[in-house]
Amino acid sequence: MPLHLKVKDIAYFERPLPFARPFRFGAVTVNAARQVFVRVEIEVEGKGRATGASAEMLAPKWFDKRPHLTPDQTVDDLRRSLAIARELYLASRGFDTAFGLHAACIGTQVEACAKLDIPPLAAIFGPAEIDKAILDALLRCVGTNFFDGMAANIAGIDARLSPDLRDDDVAKVLVLANEYRNHRIPIRHTVGLDDKIDGEGGVADTRENGGARWFKLKLNGDVAHDAARLIRIGKQLASLPYKYHVTLDANEQYADIAGLSALVDRLERDPALAPIVAKLHYIEQPMPRDVTWQSPLGALGRRDFIIDEADDSYDALLAARALGYSGISSKSCKGLYKSIINMTRIAKWNDDGAECVICCEDLTCQAGLAVQQDLALGALILIGVTHAERNGHHYVDGFADTPPDEADAFLAAHPDLYMHAGGKVRLAIHDGDLLTGSIAAASGFASSVHPDWSTMQPLKRPTPRVSQEQTG
Repeated sequence: MPLHLKVKDIAYFERPLPFARPFRFGAVTVNAARQVFVRVEIEVEGKGRATGASAEMLAPKWFDKRPHLTPDQTVDDLRRSLAIARELYLASRGFDTAFGLHAACIGTQVEACAKLDIPPLAAIFGPAEIDKAILDALLRCVGTNFFDGMAANIAGIDARLSPDLRDDDVAKVLVLANEYRNHRIPIRHTVGLDDKIDGEGGVADTRENGGARWFKLKLNGDVAHDAARLIRIGKQLASLPYKYHVTLDANEQYADIAGLSALVDRLERDPALAPIVAKLHYIEQPMPRDVTWQSPLGALGRRDFIIDEADDSYDALLAARALGYSGISSKSCKGLYKSIINMTRIAKWNDDGAECVICCEDLTCQAGLAVQQDLALGALILIGVTHAERNGHHYVDGFADTPPDEADAFLAAHPDLYMHAGGKVRLAIHDGDLLTGSIAAASGFASSVHPDWSTMQPLKRPTPRVSQEQTG
C-alpha cells in the first residue's frame, strides 16, 4: 500500500574517486572522478521521520558529450541538476507518495535545466539521486526491504507519466518481478577501449574478468579499428573453457546510419568476426542521441539494438521501438521509476509475442550504496534476463579512498557481496556471479548501513558560467 510523505531536508556531499586504471569509452578517458552522496530526511504520514541515502559517480562527458564542453563543465552541470532538484523537492509542502512527488517535479526539473543549457539526460540525474534516497528513507521508516516494498508498491508508482499503460499494469508487474527476481546475477564484464586484450591481464584472464560469462565490448565508431579489435577479442574469448556471451556498446560514436550500416555489414560478412557475432546479443546506443531520433533503423533492425544515452524521458522507449530498436538500458542514475515503467512496457510487449529487452547497465557504480542500489534495481527488473554490467570494481580499487571503518561496516553488513583482498574491501564475485541475499534482507534500499557523513566534503559549488559576451 502506498505511503505518503514530505521531504524535510536534502543534503549533498562528495568524495574524490581515484581510478586504478583509465576507463576509455566513447571520446573520453576517465582517470579519476567524484562521487556524490545524498542524504534525505522525510516525514511519513502517521509514522514519523526517517533518513535515507544514495550515491552515484559524477561521470564526466557521459550525460552530455557535446565537444565544446570540458569534462569538468559537464560535471558542474550535474551539480546544477542536483541543486535545482533539491529546491523543487523541498518546495512541495503537502504529503504525497514518493512517485507522486517525482512526477510533480520531473517536468519542471527538465524545463529549468533547459534554460541553463543542460540536456534532459543530465537534468534527470538530480531527481534520480533524490528519489533513491527518499525510497531508502521510506523503506527504513516501515522496516521493510526493497523487494517486499516494491511488490507492495510502497512508492505509489502509477501510469500518470506513461499513458500507454494502466495503473494496474505497473502494480501487477511489480508483484511478478518480485516473485521471479534473481538471487544470483552474473556480471557482464566491460572491456574499455584502453583495456588490455591479450594474455595475462587480458579479457580472458579470469583474475581480471572475475569468471564472467558475459562481456560488454566498447566500440569507438571506426569500422576498421573496431573490427580489428573485435577479432583480437574474439580469439581470446574463444579460449575460455565455458560458454560466453557478448554485447557491444558504441556510446554514440557512430556518426550516422551510413556508418552503422557499414559496421553491421562488416560484422555479417567478415568470417574473422564470426566468433563475436555468434555470441552477440545486442548493440547498445550506436549513434548520437539526436541522430538516433532522426534515423529509423530500417533493414538494420534485423539485428538487436538498444538505446542508453538517448533514454532521457518516459517516452524514449516508445519512440525507440517505433524506429526499430529492440529495447533499452536501465541505470539507476537515469531514474529507478523510469526503469520500472520500461520494465512494465517490455513485459507487456513480450507477453504479446515481442522479443524486447531491458538490460541492466552501470556507470561505474562504486562499492557501497551505488552498486547495491543499482544491483537491487537490476535484480528486480531483469525478468527473464540474467546478467548485469558491473565495472566499478574493475576500474576502481575496491572501496578506493573510503575510510577503512566505513568499508568494514559495509563488509560486515553484506558479507556475501564484499570480501577482504589485496588490502582492500572489494566486491566479491562468485564464479562470475554477484549474490543478492544480504541486500534483499536489508531494511531500506538495499543497504543495512549508511556511509560516514562526517568524512565527506559538502558538494562543490559549480564554477560560474562565462557568457559569450564576457569572452567576446
